[in-house]
Amino acid sequence: MSEIAQGFGLVFQSDVLLAILFASIYGLIVGAVPGLTATMATALLVPITFYLPPIAAIGAIISSSAMAIFSGDIPGALLRIPGTPASAAYTDEAYAMTRKGRPELALGIGLWFSALGGIFGTLALMALAPPLASMALRFSTFEYFWLAFLGLMCATLVSRSSPVKAIASMLLGLLVSCIGIENPAGTPRFTFGNTNLLGGIEVIPALVGVFAVSEVMRAMLTAEPPKPERRRLGSILAGQWALTKQYPKQQFRGNIIGVLIGVLPGAGADIAAWVAYSVSKRFSKEPQKFGTGHPEGLIESGSGNNSALAAGWVPALLFGIPGDTITAIAIGVLYMKGLNPGPTLFTEQASSMYALYIIFILANILMIPLGIAMIRASSHVLRAPRASVMPVIVLLCAVGAFATGNNLFAVLTVAAFGVIGYVMERNGYPVAAMVLGIIMGTMVEQNLVTSIMKSDGSIIPFFNRPVAAVLAAMTIAALLWPVAAWGLKRVRAQAA
Repeated sequence: MSEIAQGFGLVFQSDVLLAILFASIYGLIVGAVPGLTATMATALLVPITFYLPPIAAIGAIISSSAMAIFSGDIPGALLRIPGTPASAAYTDEAYAMTRKGRPELALGIGLWFSALGGIFGTLALMALAPPLASMALRFSTFEYFWLAFLGLMCATLVSRSSPVKAIASMLLGLLVSCIGIENPAGTPRFTFGNTNLLGGIEVIPALVGVFAVSEVMRAMLTAEPPKPERRRLGSILAGQWALTKQYPKQQFRGNIIGVLIGVLPGAGADIAAWVAYSVSKRFSKEPQKFGTGHPEGLIESGSGNNSALAAGWVPALLFGIPGDTITAIAIGVLYMKGLNPGPTLFTEQASSMYALYIIFILANILMIPLGIAMIRASSHVLRAPRASVMPVIVLLCAVGAFATGNNLFAVLTVAAFGVIGYVMERNGYPVAAMVLGIIMGTMVEQNLVTSIMKSDGSIIPFFNRPVAAVLAAMTIAALLWPVAAWGLKRVRAQAA
């Protein structure tokens, strides 16, 4: 109990509460602007976290990402343009409800069930993380190698694009992680004589470039979205309790789907929303109503994306493996603030973990009043001219990158990865898989080399240890799955 009390003491300080409040408002605004994602909101927030205490910095990231995921529903419902990828799954459903003259109901469902889903995901994080941490304390480098490798493979399995393209993106990320002198042999690799590359590619500038600059490039090359009509909205939360009692199964199923997908490395809230919406339609008693402004799909997918957001912190905190692109950025902040991810985090800094849980719950409770205010002010935010917003984002990216290492090379890294991210997305290559490769490449290599040294060159310990054998079987199955799916598709095509 003393550690829980310490957790409350860490959170309920003026600087932490102010950081949560301002980050929440910032996340709501960024998420409501079409084209600006929750990941971009998190990436742009990183330079500010340099000057915040550890708990305030993590609180800012948690609250801004949770708010941005919800806020993406606003332009989706009013303009049929998803504010974030996590809102894309049910944008047509929400807009159909708006066309029927009930925009406040569509936005209220997004707000209410996002908050409930976020709280459920937090409870799942609290329940899953401690027992998994005690089990992870018994892991050696053999298990960590397979776990990291499995995380890379999961990114290819859950990708909505071609598995081959996902694997290619992941391999590109692994190649980037090889750059520099920080490897087991201490040998410069792929530096081409450039001293700036000896330290490798910094993760934060690469992430800012891939997720923020590429979004700016994409936005500037597409048409300006239409502006919403000025109209007065009714009560935002009217009827939400009745819907909660009418669709409890859908809400619970969406929460469970969100948690299960959230703990998969590289999956994230947008995939959880797509899966939850599809499952909702598949098991609905009224599937013909989907697409006409039916609340059932909105409830399940809205619950799914926010519960996935909290569950994505399970692999991030336990193993340093990002559950999604937001926790990929958060891992960098955790290391920077001395809260190194790993099972010992739950034993040696338990009060900080309780503080993190409290922040999650506080952010989702705060989402309701702030979300209502944001929906009321949405007409002003959505009318912000794109030509004014995008240059400010580019400036923030450049300043933030420079602040990470006080050198111009970081700014060039942001620009280079912005172009790489844009080209990859334009051609259907998922950037999330590349990011996983960049972050986890070092973990895979170091655990592989250490394990081979411990076993004196033998690969038998990779397979004869019980947990390692299970993880190896899962990893190999994930690796062979795209090949098996391709072969099955060919057989069916020939049979047809």
